[in-house]
Amino acid sequence: MLLLGIDVGTSSIKVSVVDADSQQVVASASYPDLENPISTPQPGFAEQDPAMWWNCVQQAILKANATGAYNPKDIGAIGIAYQMHGLVVVDRNEQVLRPSIIWCDSRAVSYGEAAFQKIGSEKALSHLLNSPGNFTAAKLAWVKANEPKIYGSIYQIMLPGDYIAMMLTGSITTSNSALSEGIFWDFQSNQVSEDVLDAFGFPKSILPELHPLFSVHGEVKSSIADLLGLKAGIPVTYKSGDQPNNALSLNVLDPGEFAATAGTSGVVYAVTDQVKYDSQNRVNTFAHVNHQRDDQTRLGILLCINGTGILNRWVRDQFGSGLTYSQLNELAATVPAGSQGVQILPFGNGAERVLENRTVSSTISGLDFNYHTRSHVFRAAQEGIAFSLKYGMDIMATMGSPAKVVRAGKANMFLSDVFTESFVNVTQTPVELYDTDGSKGAALGAGVGLGYFQAPKEAFSRLTKVATVEPNASQADQYQEFYANWLSLLKKYLQ
Repeated sequence: MLLLGIDVGTSSIKVSVVDADSQQVVASASYPDLENPISTPQPGFAEQDPAMWWNCVQQAILKANATGAYNPKDIGAIGIAYQMHGLVVVDRNEQVLRPSIIWCDSRAVSYGEAAFQKIGSEKALSHLLNSPGNFTAAKLAWVKANEPKIYGSIYQIMLPGDYIAMMLTGSITTSNSALSEGIFWDFQSNQVSEDVLDAFGFPKSILPELHPLFSVHGEVKSSIADLLGLKAGIPVTYKSGDQPNNALSLNVLDPGEFAATAGTSGVVYAVTDQVKYDSQNRVNTFAHVNHQRDDQTRLGILLCINGTGILNRWVRDQFGSGLTYSQLNELAATVPAGSQGVQILPFGNGAERVLENRTVSSTISGLDFNYHTRSHVFRAAQEGIAFSLKYGMDIMATMGSPAKVVRAGKANMFLSDVFTESFVNVTQTPVELYDTDGSKGAALGAGVGLGYFQAPKEAFSRLTKVATVEPNASQADQYQEFYANWLSLLKKYLQ
């Protein structure tokens, strides 16, 4: 049997067709070749058109079909991973009412803080494991306050992956994991949070029907199947936010296991069986893909740095127009560790949770116009990202989740030796790199939801490790000095 995985990223959409028996990718395709834009109608705003995602999904599937590597009619189930925390709103005719307010949008911080105070910090943290902050519920509150006509027309709200599933199947569903990432889930009562609904004044009917994460979320409509060359009635059997899905794709399912990714944003994600939260909301706790309401606690503690791949892209565009990322990485590697004094704070992509939801601009420090080159900037950007992840991982350690090993797909910034070695050496944590990605994980997740695999671990039993990068003991003190200097810059900048 073949399984189709769809990864709805910020920059592009990737699909993979996976053979369920071998657990290997048969064909993959991404669309578009260049990165999708993020609209910023006002400073601090970040939006994308859901219709753009849907068009990219269609084009990516057709592109994969065109490889001729498989018969599209043999696809038996579909899984969807998606950029987390976005808000999509539709009317009763399933028409999108406004552009999606996506994960790195900062406009709703004050709305989330007001609800946090109304609920009460102790109750909010113990029940939601988070402040409503800048997440999906707070974004809906912004729409309610600022676009009342649109709010009054809303039939259902969705996350980005729910929208793609709706376009495929005509069904709108959600899961406890999805509701937790939107800060709609009460972990004490194991149901939708009445406190959040009351604080914001939302009717419960605005939320989609609740389904288990691994289950049927609708079946592909005949008209869509004909358009994409698929069989009608294929079930969508898995939907997950990109970071829980990345952990799934790396077989990170048990307490103490860690996953990382470094795409547009950078994330370190730890699985725990303890109900934990950070009292300052710098890292966030959500239901993991295998969290079960009654008999298995599996939560994901998520550290997010907004300005990761987007910073790497920015320095390439501004200082190395025409360079490929491989060429940029080669130039960065010509500069010694520490970038000879150049430092970059990678905080220029909206409110940073790790900095208590502050909207902080990026900064480049230590430049000498007579000595430093663009190669120093390239390396300093990648080191700054690694140092910011170290900053967040130290917070995770205070919550009782220190990292012993981190697993990551060999993709995005983990393709850079400079970034990977900087991350490993500053955190003093080995990184295991695997031949996997979000679209492959979504495909195998669909196999779990279909019942083809009895459990998630079975679906990833043939995961291939391609490398292990160990800390360099001789460089440990040097990297701690580099980090200390970077941390001093950050503290000075935050004053």
